[in-house]
Amino acid sequence: MKITVLVPKSEFSLKQQKKLANLGEVVYTDSRREYPIGELVNIAGGSEILATDPDNLGGFEKAKSKLTVLMESLPKLKGVALASSASEWIDLGYCQKRGIVVTNVPGYSTESVAEHALGLMICLAKKIIVNDRKSQADGDSKYDLGMGFELKGKTLGIIGLGSIGSRIAQLGQAIGMRVMAYNRSPKRQAGVNLKTLNEVLSGSDILSINLACDAETYHFISTEELERVKKGVIMVDLIGPVPADKEVVDKKALATALKSGKVAAFAYEAEDLDNNPLSGIENAIGLKGFAWYTRDALDRAKAIWTDSIVSIASGKAINVVEK
Repeated sequence: MKITVLVPKSEFSLKQQKKLANLGEVVYTDSRREYPIGELVNIAGGSEILATDPDNLGGFEKAKSKLTVLMESLPKLKGVALASSASEWIDLGYCQKRGIVVTNVPGYSTESVAEHALGLMICLAKKIIVNDRKSQADGDSKYDLGMGFELKGKTLGIIGLGSIGSRIAQLGQAIGMRVMAYNRSPKRQAGVNLKTLNEVLSGSDILSINLACDAETYHFISTEELERVKKGVIMVDLIGPVPADKEVVDKKALATALKSGKVAAFAYEAEDLDNNPLSGIENAIGLKGFAWYTRDALDRAKAIWTDSIVSIASGKAINVVEK
């Protein structure tokens, strides 16, 4: 059995390398650079399992089309093991037609992303990032810096109580926040009051948006919803850099809410921070997507990814992505 892994061998522990070597011939790429599709076809030729990260394909934006071409060149392909929890960058319909099993890496970054979200809530509440930017621009501006507020005793509203939302709820309670949440399906969690979407929007001092990107959640938070929020609310959206046609928060509507003061501050992730409706708005803190980027999360991801590859080879795939 030939397995092609689209990351360097050195990124796996010796134990993980041995696990994979026991499956058959394993070929790795020599770096994380973007490879021309012809080179990838040559590297992966004859593979039955393809373990892929977006980097060698040119990133999430280019990955889907290049990955399809690569899969088309592999007539023996049985499975594709994705190195991320996201699966939007593979054509699941194509895989289903060919009977190719697809696995992902679920849950590896839950703690990292939840802690990152809490960190951004603190930054917004205390105006740490905005004040730092002002200080860097003018060292004598400290008396003009914005005043923050404490999170203890405030109400944290969570929209989407999945694994990350649930962990954010626990962290919020740990520092003394009251927590309410809206979830699309019924769910219970200790210390969390389940409410309607309107109740969460209107009753929260801080909002954390943690919904999955799908047809039902496109612009889930838009003009109508933003009109219901408490004046001066701060919001954090770490759903991740997604295409404009999949964004959960309507950035145009949010830009209006930020400029009017209805929303005091908003932190978000995006690939393009210069050409979107929030660009240039002082209280919109745009960051590249790196909430997941911790040593702990990466180690966990490699372990899960390795187990997924082994499971495909055994014919008993785990972490399977359904269309």
